[in-house]
Amino acid sequence: MKIDLEKLSIKSAHNHLVKGDFTAEELTKNVLENVAAKNPEIHAYIEVFDDCVASAKQAQNTIDDGKSGVLTGIPLAIKDNILIEGKKSSAASKIIENYTAAYSATAIKRLEAEGSVFVGRTNMDDSAMGSSTENSAYGPTKNPFDTTRVPGGSSGGSAAAVAMGGALGALGSDTAGSIRQPASFCGLVGLKTTYGSVSRSGLITLGSSLDQIGPIAKTVSDAEIIFNCIRGVDPMDSTTIPEAQYLAAREEKKVSGKKFTIGVPLSLIEVPGIDADVLENFKQSVARFKKLGYEIEEIELPNVSYSLAAYYILLPGEASSNLARFDGVKYGLKVAGEKLLDDYHKTRGEGFGEEPRRRILLGTYVLSSGYYDAYYNKAQAVRRLIANDFHKAFASVDAIILPTTPTPAFKLGEKTADPVAMYLADIFTAPANIANMPTISVPSGFVERDADSAGRAGANKVSLPLGLQIMAPLCREDILFRLGKEFLGE
Repeated sequence: MKIDLEKLSIKSAHNHLVKGDFTAEELTKNVLENVAAKNPEIHAYIEVFDDCVASAKQAQNTIDDGKSGVLTGIPLAIKDNILIEGKKSSAASKIIENYTAAYSATAIKRLEAEGSVFVGRTNMDDSAMGSSTENSAYGPTKNPFDTTRVPGGSSGGSAAAVAMGGALGALGSDTAGSIRQPASFCGLVGLKTTYGSVSRSGLITLGSSLDQIGPIAKTVSDAEIIFNCIRGVDPMDSTTIPEAQYLAAREEKKVSGKKFTIGVPLSLIEVPGIDADVLENFKQSVARFKKLGYEIEEIELPNVSYSLAAYYILLPGEASSNLARFDGVKYGLKVAGEKLLDDYHKTRGEGFGEEPRRRILLGTYVLSSGYYDAYYNKAQAVRRLIANDFHKAFASVDAIILPTTPTPAFKLGEKTADPVAMYLADIFTAPANIANMPTISVPSGFVERDADSAGRAGANKVSLPLGLQIMAPLCREDILFRLGKEFLGE
C-alpha cells in the first residue's frame, strides 16, 4: 500500500506493520525521502543517522516474530540535548558541538527496548534557551506551515520534524513550554509531564528543577503511547516518582465515568498582548467543552501571574550553575588564551550564543552573595505560592484550560531584538513548570495571516495553527489524555 505520511499516526502505523501492509524498512525509507526533500529548507534535523534503516530492519525481525510493541519500527526524532550512546549530542551549541555521548538517556533506552527507529537529532535553541529555535549554533529552523515563521522553541526542530512528515513522533524537553509552544505553532500535540514522571538521566541539563522530557506527536493517543513507554522510576534519577505515588493520586480523586469540571482563569487570559484571534479561539474551545457536557467554572489563581517573572529568576540561576562545567578545561570546546582566565573567557564567549550568555550573566547575578536573598530566594517563595494556588484550584475543578501561546507563530527575526517580547511567548506555559504539574497542548484551530514576508495588504493568506493547553493535578496525565481525546474527537 502507499504510505501517506501526512495522515499516518503511530497507532495506525503499528496496525499496518502488524498486518504486513508495509515493512518497517519501507516506512523508514519513506520518512527519509521526505526528510531529504524538506529538511534543506525547514532545517528540522541537525543530523540524520546513517544506521536508521538498519534499525528498521532489526525492528522488522521483531515484528515478523510476533513480538512487537506499538513503538516497534516507528521512526522518531530526538532533540539534540537527549543523549544517544555513540551519537553526537550538542544541545545545538558550539560549546559541545563535537561531544559524543558515552551513554544513552533512560528515555532512549526505553524506546530502544521497544524497537523504535531514531531518524536523527533535531535542531533546538542553543542549550535549550529560547522560544523560537532561532538561537541554534546551526542556524534557525523554519515552520512547515509558513517558512517565514518560527516553529517555536526550544524543541522547534522536533516539532517541525513531525509536522513535515520527517518522523511519526519525537522527544523534546520542556523547561517553560519548550514542548507545548512548538507543538502549538506546528499543529501538533505536546505533553509536558509531571516533574519526576520521566527520568532526566541523559538529558543535557538546563534547569534541574524545571526540565522534563516529553513527547511531541500528531495525536493525543500517540503522545500517550510514547509517555507510557518512557515514564517510570529510574535509579539514575532520584527525583523520579514511584508508581505507588501515581496510583495513590488516582485513588485520591477518582474520575472514572464522570464529566469533569474545568476551571477557566479568565483574569490570566484577558491580558494585554494576547492576540484577538487567539482569545476568540479560546472562547470557542470553552464552548466546545460545554457542548461535550463539561461544567465550566471560572477560577482565580492570584499568584500565577508572577510565574514568568519567577521563572526568569529561577531558570537563569540554575542554568548559570549547571553550565559552569563547560569552561574549556573539563570537556567540550577549548579556546586558548594567554593564561587560564583567558581560556575561560574566550571559550565561554565563543562557545555560547547570545541568549545563553545573557541568561548565564543574569543567573550569576541573582545567585551572587549580595542578591541571593533579594531575588533567588524570593522567587522560590513565589514558586510555592503559585503551586499552592493550583493545589487549591484542583480541590474544586478537575482540570484547568488556557491558550498555549498568546499569538500564533511569529515571523523569523520578529522578536530577536527584544528579549522581553520573546520571553512573553511563555506567559501561559511557564506556570506548569513552576508548579511541576502535567500539561498538554492540543490543536484547537487555525487563524489566517498574510503569507507575504513584508505583511503587505492583499498578500496571499496562510493558515497558522493554534493550541489549547489543558492542565491537571500532579501525576494525573490520565485526565489530560481523556480530555484531549474528547476535545479532538479521537
